[in-house]
Amino acid sequence: MTERVRVLLVDDEPLLRLGFRLVLESQPDITVVGEAADGAAAVARTAELDPDVVLMDVRMPGVDGIEATRSIVRLHPRSRVLILTTFDLDEYAFAGLRVGASGFLLKNVPPEDLLSAIRAVAAGDAVVAPSVTRRLLDKVADRLPDPGGRAEPGPDERLSRLTDREVEVLTELAGGLSNAEIAQRLCLSEATVKTHVGRVLNKLDLRDRVQAVVFAYEIGLVRPG
Repeated sequence: MTERVRVLLVDDEPLLRLGFRLVLESQPDITVVGEAADGAAAVARTAELDPDVVLMDVRMPGVDGIEATRSIVRLHPRSRVLILTTFDLDEYAFAGLRVGASGFLLKNVPPEDLLSAIRAVAAGDAVVAPSVTRRLLDKVADRLPDPGGRAEPGPDERLSRLTDREVEVLTELAGGLSNAEIAQRLCLSEATVKTHVGRVLNKLDLRDRVQAVVFAYEIGLVRPG
């Protein structure tokens, strides 16, 4: 029997936690190991329970979801964080991605999408579709540092770790393309693109393709629009 995905629910609304619990525990491969009503409790419960996935609300009293995510990623990197947001709070989702979350979901996500996202994150994937990531970053572009305003070349030097082909793949990835689309654009096989993406993540010490997109925007490899 496949081992169950262990989930920690974090939300300051008890009814929302109950709703998520009912959906998750209807599945034979997912179990809810605990709940927390604020960020501080989320960090403590993660240390105690070692969940595979932390389903993290953003706006909570005391320590919010962004700071809790930062702490969990730093102190308990095995537990991956999935940020919960709403349509009008995309900037919080972006902040969550920057501190190490593995993706974000809208609170009104259909149950089947919630379940597939949790399974994907537990398997080590990001759950934000490339096109959605692009729209999110375009929306909050004014919050990103301006690479042109930096005097030092430090961040750009990280690109020297990559081959020319890997830089091409990173650029297309940051443009919102899937592996299949990148393969078509660069005349490569999809398997080859997947290999290149993996090497990019490894060489840049990034957790997933979402963080690769954030990295590309932050250093100015691609620009919104």
